[in-house]
Amino acid sequence: MIEQNYIQMLEDSLEKKVDILKQLQILCREQAIILQDEDAGPEMLDENMDKKQALIDHIEKLDAGFEDVFAKVRVELESNRQVYAQNISHMQELIRDITDRSVNIQALEQRNKDLARDRFQSVKSHVKEIRQSNQAATTYYRNMMNLAHVDPQFFDSTK
Repeated sequence: MIEQNYIQMLEDSLEKKVDILKQLQILCREQAIILQDEDAGPEMLDENMDKKQALIDHIEKLDAGFEDVFAKVRVELESNRQVYAQNISHMQELIRDITDRSVNIQALEQRNKDLARDRFQSVKSHVKEIRQSNQAATTYYRNMMNLAHVDPQFFDSTK
Protein backbone atom coordinates (compact mmCIF):
# COMPACT_ATOMS: atom_id res chain seq x y z
CA MET A 1 0.00 0.00 0.00
CA ILE A 2 2.91 2.33 0.66
CA GLU A 3 4.07 1.78 -2.91
CA GLN A 4 0.66 2.86 -4.18
CA ASN A 5 1.04 6.14 -2.26
CA TYR A 6 4.49 6.66 -3.77
CA ILE A 7 3.15 5.95 -7.25
CA GLN A 8 0.35 8.45 -6.67
CA MET A 9 2.98 10.97 -5.59
CA LEU A 10 4.85 10.36 -8.86
CA GLU A 11 1.69 10.97 -10.90
CA ASP A 12 0.87 14.10 -8.89
CA SER A 13 4.39 15.40 -9.43
CA LEU A 14 4.11 14.89 -13.19
CA GLU A 15 0.70 16.58 -13.29
CA LYS A 16 2.09 19.56 -11.39
CA LYS A 17 4.97 19.74 -13.84
CA VAL A 18 2.53 19.80 -16.76
CA ASP A 19 0.63 22.67 -15.11
CA ILE A 20 3.84 24.62 -14.52
CA LEU A 21 4.95 24.06 -18.11
CA LYS A 22 1.59 25.42 -19.29
CA GLN A 23 2.23 28.55 -17.22
CA LEU A 24 5.75 28.79 -18.68
CA GLN A 25 4.35 28.62 -22.20
CA ILE A 26 2.00 31.50 -21.41
CA LEU A 27 4.85 33.55 -19.94
CA CYS A 28 7.03 32.86 -23.00
CA ARG A 29 4.27 34.13 -25.27
CA GLU A 30 3.86 37.21 -23.07
CA GLN A 31 7.61 37.79 -23.24
CA ALA A 32 7.45 37.75 -27.04
CA ILE A 33 4.71 40.39 -26.92
CA ILE A 34 6.79 42.51 -24.53
CA LEU A 35 9.85 42.24 -26.77
CA GLN A 36 7.85 43.26 -29.83
CA ASP A 37 6.20 46.23 -28.10
CA GLU A 38 8.27 49.37 -28.65
CA ASP A 39 6.63 51.07 -25.65
CA ALA A 40 7.31 48.22 -23.19
CA GLY A 41 9.85 49.12 -20.55
CA PRO A 42 12.57 46.92 -19.12
CA GLU A 43 10.58 46.55 -15.91
CA MET A 44 7.94 44.49 -17.72
CA LEU A 45 10.61 42.21 -19.14
CA ASP A 46 12.28 41.84 -15.73
CA GLU A 47 8.98 40.98 -14.08
CA ASN A 48 8.23 38.37 -16.73
CA MET A 49 11.66 36.82 -16.40
CA ASP A 50 11.37 36.72 -12.59
CA LYS A 51 8.08 34.83 -12.87
CA LYS A 52 9.64 32.39 -15.33
CA GLN A 53 12.63 31.83 -13.06
CA ALA A 54 10.34 31.06 -10.10
CA LEU A 55 8.52 28.45 -12.19
CA ILE A 56 11.79 26.92 -13.38
CA ASP A 57 13.01 26.66 -9.80
CA HIS A 58 9.76 24.92 -8.87
CA ILE A 59 10.22 22.44 -11.73
CA GLU A 60 13.73 21.65 -10.56
CA LYS A 61 12.41 20.88 -7.07
CA LEU A 62 9.68 18.68 -8.54
CA ASP A 63 12.24 16.81 -10.64
CA ALA A 64 14.50 16.20 -7.66
CA GLY A 65 11.56 14.92 -5.60
CA PHE A 66 10.37 12.75 -8.48
CA GLU A 67 13.77 11.12 -8.79
CA ASP A 68 13.92 10.41 -5.05
CA VAL A 69 10.46 8.84 -4.95
CA PHE A 70 11.02 6.90 -8.17
CA ALA A 71 14.20 5.41 -6.74
CA LYS A 72 12.11 4.02 -3.86
CA VAL A 73 9.49 2.34 -6.07
CA ARG A 74 11.49 1.45 -9.17
CA VAL A 75 11.92 -2.19 -8.21
CA GLU A 76 8.23 -2.55 -7.30
CA LEU A 77 7.13 -1.00 -10.59
CA GLU A 78 9.44 -3.20 -12.65
CA SER A 79 8.55 -6.42 -10.85
CA ASN A 80 4.77 -5.85 -10.83
CA ARG A 81 4.19 -4.12 -14.14
CA GLN A 82 0.77 -5.69 -14.65
CA VAL A 83 -0.51 -4.47 -11.26
CA TYR A 84 0.53 -0.88 -11.98
CA ALA A 85 -0.15 -0.92 -15.74
CA GLN A 86 -2.76 1.82 -15.55
CA ASN A 87 -0.51 4.04 -13.41
CA ILE A 88 2.46 3.43 -15.68
CA SER A 89 0.40 4.21 -18.77
CA HIS A 90 -0.84 7.47 -17.21
CA MET A 91 2.70 8.50 -16.23
CA GLN A 92 3.96 7.74 -19.74
CA GLU A 93 1.20 9.91 -21.17
CA LEU A 94 2.16 12.73 -18.79
CA ILE A 95 5.83 12.36 -19.71
CA ARG A 96 4.97 12.63 -23.43
CA ASP A 97 2.98 15.78 -22.69
CA ILE A 98 5.89 17.17 -20.66
CA THR A 99 8.31 16.41 -23.48
CA ASP A 100 6.09 18.10 -26.08
CA ARG A 101 5.65 21.18 -23.91
CA SER A 102 9.39 21.32 -23.17
CA VAL A 103 10.21 21.27 -26.88
CA ASN A 104 7.62 23.98 -27.49
CA ILE A 105 9.08 26.11 -24.71
CA GLN A 106 12.58 25.70 -26.12
CA ALA A 107 11.34 26.90 -29.52
CA LEU A 108 9.56 29.87 -27.91
CA GLU A 109 12.70 30.72 -25.93
CA GLN A 110 14.83 30.65 -29.09
CA ARG A 111 12.40 33.01 -30.83
CA ASN A 112 12.41 35.27 -27.77
CA LYS A 113 16.20 35.24 -27.76
CA ASP A 114 16.21 36.37 -31.39
CA LEU A 115 13.61 39.05 -30.63
CA ALA A 116 15.63 40.26 -27.66
CA ARG A 117 18.82 40.43 -29.72
CA ASP A 118 17.02 42.43 -32.42
CA ARG A 119 15.38 44.70 -29.85
CA PHE A 120 18.65 45.38 -28.04
CA GLN A 121 20.39 46.02 -31.34
CA SER A 122 17.67 48.50 -32.24
CA VAL A 123 17.98 50.24 -28.88
CA LYS A 124 21.76 50.30 -29.24
CA SER A 125 21.58 51.91 -32.68
CA HIS A 126 18.99 54.41 -31.40
CA VAL A 127 21.28 55.36 -28.52
CA LYS A 128 24.16 55.74 -30.99
CA GLU A 129 22.06 58.08 -33.15
CA ILE A 130 21.16 60.15 -30.10
CA ARG A 131 24.83 60.43 -29.10
CA GLN A 132 25.81 61.49 -32.59
CA SER A 133 23.02 64.09 -32.65
CA ASN A 134 24.11 65.43 -29.28
CA GLN A 135 27.73 65.62 -30.42
CA ALA A 136 26.73 67.44 -33.59
CA ALA A 137 24.61 69.89 -31.62
CA THR A 138 27.41 70.47 -29.11
CA THR A 139 29.95 71.01 -31.88
CA TYR A 140 27.60 73.40 -33.68
CA TYR A 141 26.96 75.31 -30.46
CA ARG A 142 30.68 75.64 -29.75
CA ASN A 143 31.36 76.84 -33.28
CA MET A 144 28.58 79.39 -33.10
CA MET A 145 29.87 80.69 -29.78
CA ASN A 146 33.33 81.11 -31.27
CA LEU A 147 31.97 83.07 -34.26
CA ALA A 148 30.54 85.73 -31.97
CA HIS A 149 33.95 86.20 -30.45
CA VAL A 150 36.49 87.69 -32.82
CA ASP A 151 40.10 87.53 -31.77
CA PRO A 152 41.94 90.85 -31.67
CA GLN A 153 43.42 91.67 -35.00
CA PHE A 154 46.10 94.11 -36.02
CA PHE A 155 46.14 95.87 -39.29
CA ASP A 156 49.57 96.68 -40.60
CA SER A 157 49.30 99.97 -42.51
CA THR A 158 53.01 100.68 -42.90
CA LYS A 159 53.56 99.81 -46.50
